[in-house]
Amino acid sequence: MIQETFPMIIGEEEIPNERALLTQEDGPMMASSASVKYIVIHCSATRSTRDYTAEQLLRDHKTRGFRTVGYHFYIRRDGSVTQHRKLLEVGAHCRPWNRCSIGICYEGGLDADGRPADTRTNAQKRVLYQIIMDFICPDISDNRSLEQRNFLMKLILRKLKDLMICIMQKIFL
Repeated sequence: MIQETFPMIIGEEEIPNERALLTQEDGPMMASSASVKYIVIHCSATRSTRDYTAEQLLRDHKTRGFRTVGYHFYIRRDGSVTQHRKLLEVGAHCRPWNRCSIGICYEGGLDADGRPADTRTNAQKRVLYQIIMDFICPDISDNRSLEQRNFLMKLILRKLKDLMICIMQKIFL
């Protein structure tokens, strides 16, 4: 359940009021990988019959006053992925959880008539599943950078594995 009253606990830290929260969200980087408590999945709220490229996403975020795309990852309908923020860079996708979350957005979310719908393609589901599993169970022998491997290993140590596997089975299988 999301707590929307103050004081609020975010990343094991008590936030007394909204001013303190906004002050903390201004920093460019999270304190450490231990700061990441959530993976937040968004849709682009675009029709399933229309393309919405990463360039269009960037344009729209800049129009809204962001310096760049607010999500860490963007997944197109064909399953291609673009990364827009470093893993420890504070996102701009889910206030007040930006400082303690990784934001993933998939293209779609509206049916052809503009109504909310689960429009994820099989390719998007596979990629989304893989990204999340990489956070939970990284293969440390792959070609990831040392920063990425350390980050992902610390997520495992925070006991997310069993919880996320349970959630993933309910969502994707």
